Amino acid sequence: MKKLLSLSLLACLTNGTMVAQKAKKPARVGPMTPIEDIAGLPRILVIGDSISIGYTLPTRALLKGKANLHRIPTNGGPTTKGLAEIDKWLGKSKWDLIHFNWGLHDLKYMGPNGENLYPKEKGGKPQVVIEDYEKNLNKLVARMKKTGAKLVWRNTTPIPPSSKGRYVGDSVRYNEAAARVMKKHDVPTLDLFTPSKKNMKTWMRPANVHYFPDGSQALAKLVVADALKRLGK
Repeated sequence: MKKLLSLSLLACLTNGTMVAQKAKKPARVGPMTPIEDIAGLPRILVIGDSISIGYTLPTRALLKGKANLHRIPTNGGPTTKGLAEIDKWLGKSKWDLIHFNWGLHDLKYMGPNGENLYPKEKGGKPQVVIEDYEKNLNKLVARMKKTGAKLVWRNTTPIPPSSKGRYVGDSVRYNEAAARVMKKHDVPTLDLFTPSKKNMKTWMRPANVHYFPDGSQALAKLVVADALKRLGK
């Protein structure tokens, strides 16, 4: 009986220790994790797809003590998603700078039944044709301007030759359409296309549009330099 009681007590203590250890384990902090503002620092909102998700954390680290960097809690997707979600993303908070991009999801090819990255050789179509992309982007910029924040368009990054469901040159065409919108609204552009194209072999993954960690870090440095310039710091 004493042995059973001892084993039971040991099991309870062990379980209690494990529960305590689990309780003390810090929650994983990711790009989508909301942050608490540091009072007195400017507030930046990042709107964009997985490319911006990749550089959110290194950008936030480089801006520590200089700005509060927020991002939308999701992949920004195509401009159609932006139109549906923009009011929620902007919320009622005051933003000092909005850094935004749409493009890679607009230009990617989809199948007749919603298949993702479906080759055009098999009948795939762009998720958002370039004419609608330009119209949608125009509406999104007009909405963001109403916030009174400074805006900066981050142009769409390159497409590697082996990328499935996206085609080399489409980033250029969609960026040209976006440039017309930005000129109309007098919104400056942060060019991440050119340095990415120049450093594609070392920054970008060969099979898709994403970046190695070092590539995302390099983008973050460019984003930070641009943001501080826009904020006059």
